[in-house]
Amino acid sequence: MRTDNLLGKRLKSAREMLKLSQEFVSKTMNLSRTAIVAIESGERKVSTDELKQFSNLYGWSVERLLYGQDDNENVKMFARGFESLTEQDQNEILSLIEFKKRMKERNLNNG
Repeated sequence: MRTDNLLGKRLKSAREMLKLSQEFVSKTMNLSRTAIVAIESGERKVSTDELKQFSNLYGWSVERLLYGQDDNENVKMFARGFESLTEQDQNEILSLIEFKKRMKERNLNNG
């Protein structure tokens, strides 16, 4: 698969996750909607400036857009956020995690 195709798929995925229309993105980035369609389908290359614009608009790093999400990225983000919480908030989060694990195990055993 071509690199442009992978980048296009990531750009489309990011846009859809944010529930943004191609029309909104095209107006925000001052590109035609046709250009957005071509980029997302891998038929058009993305300039460095456009890549930076996508990164800013979607809140994804350039590296994530180009190379995909690091498997540990969510864990790292969680850890950074977790350590900034109060001890009480951390304990609540840990309790919620344990609850979710029990519910998942229960559903697996019943289903």
